[in-house]
Amino acid sequence: MIHPNFQITALLLIAALAVAGDIRTRRIPNVLTFGGALAALVYMGATSGLSGLESAAGGWLVGAALFFPFFALRGMGAGDVKLLAALGAWLGPNDAIWLAIFAAMAGGVFGIVVAIASGYFRTALRNVWVMLTHWRVAGIQPVPGLTLTDSKAPRLAYALPIAAGLVVTLWRH
Repeated sequence: MIHPNFQITALLLIAALAVAGDIRTRRIPNVLTFGGALAALVYMGATSGLSGLESAAGGWLVGAALFFPFFALRGMGAGDVKLLAALGAWLGPNDAIWLAIFAAMAGGVFGIVVAIASGYFRTALRNVWVMLTHWRVAGIQPVPGLTLTDSKAPRLAYALPIAAGLVVTLWRH
């Protein structure tokens, strides 16, 4: 039998530690993301057998797959992808999809707030236009000057929108 209180506690703890680390150091440690995913696999396998193990593995794969394109385009860090995957392992594939949707929505809102607060909003809008134009001409690929590694844009600790997305995902149950 699955113990929802344990799962919710594990999810919120992983998310809170990720937010604290991401805000403080702009990194989400592998020990947290891979450890959280491994804990989900073990717990789900032990409490629900093969179906629980399949759900955890499927949630991890879905979570990783949904945010990987943003990492490949150099618009998101690998820790954010691994965090979504780890939380997805606890939630299962269906809720991993909802988590990604709600996290992306929260990320959009938080991104706008950060851009406005830092006086970067007009530049951000211009950069979106440059990016869309580049993609139309050259295909979807990282845009030089507009990636995490070479942009001077204000940074958003994306663990925060992922945590917000998690809260909404849990709330909808």
